[in-house]
Amino acid sequence: MIILASKSASRRAMLDAAGVMYEAMPAHIDERAVEAALSGCSPEEIAEALSVAKAQAVAADNAARLVLGSDSLVVCDGQRFDKPQSREQAAEHLRFFSGKVMELHSGAAIVRDDTCEWSTTSLAELHVRELSEQFIEQYLDAEWPEIGYCAGAFRIEAMGPQLFERIHGDQFTVLGMPLLGVLGALRDLGGLVS
Repeated sequence: MIILASKSASRRAMLDAAGVMYEAMPAHIDERAVEAALSGCSPEEIAEALSVAKAQAVAADNAARLVLGSDSLVVCDGQRFDKPQSREQAAEHLRFFSGKVMELHSGAAIVRDDTCEWSTTSLAELHVRELSEQFIEQYLDAEWPEIGYCAGAFRIEAMGPQLFERIHGDQFTVLGMPLLGVLGALRDLGGLVS
């Protein structure tokens, strides 16, 4: 049985639906400190590094176990956006995204002991429609505080689709983890039957 180094409901739901046996153990790392050390790196590199760091943190206390770490980050108009810290900040993010393209970078890594056995990133482009103030308020009435745990201030499995005109990319990337790559790597590493 693998370990998922995350408390994300959407990542757990993906593994559940795919029939992957796992134990969830959230990683306790200082994400901002990891990001600060990666100043000048691309969004893909940061998403991948955060995925590795989360998996390594949990693997340190779980000898010989395969640990899956994952992270997502959003870039829009060259700016990075973390999870909104308040409803007001979520509204600011949504106003900024209105009429623009959000890039969602999802990373994943599998670590055993102190070795990263596999890692990857994937990209989805989400074309945000023009959002009215009335819609933003209605959306936040329905979705806050749940979207406070989500980069980009949306859950695609809830009301999130109402934000977008179109999406280019894998549905699992949008949910927060490049699942098909993860499943392939788990088969290669003996974490799943091939």
